[in-house]
Amino acid sequence: MKRFSSEFKKFLTRGNVIDMAVGVIVGGAFTAIVNSLVGDIFTPLVNILTGKLNFSEWVVPVGTSQLLIGNFVQAIINFLLTALILFIIMHTATRMRERRDKIIAELKAKEEAEKAAEEPVAEPEPPAEPEPTKEELLLTEIRDLLAAQAKADK
Repeated sequence: MKRFSSEFKKFLTRGNVIDMAVGVIVGGAFTAIVNSLVGDIFTPLVNILTGKLNFSEWVVPVGTSQLLIGNFVQAIINFLLTALILFIIMHTATRMRERRDKIIAELKAKEEAEKAAEEPVAEPEPPAEPEPTKEELLLTEIRDLLAAQAKADK
């Protein structure tokens, strides 16, 4: 039992479980916001457009029971409104993230361009003179000998 409890404690204190718990709590709070947005803002707007049509009154009697068709229709409408709100929020967040990433990329490119412009461009060194070949050395030596001989003859 001690091993089980220590493993359970390790499981609970791992980052994934804590991250998941935080996500569930934030998700619950976010659900309250979305439900309020749907119930307090969009549903009244839909009621204005439909003349306060109340689907929950749609009831189909079946023997001694009743099928609450209206509640089901209202749940579908609430689902669609909630999905629409979540889509708008996620779409907006994605667009904002894309714009932010684009701006960051542009700023980095501008910084790199400015940095490259500030750095002096080193001129390439001229290529080194090639070493004379054996033939060239021999011809130079012959030339110098002929020049010395011509001076001696004068």
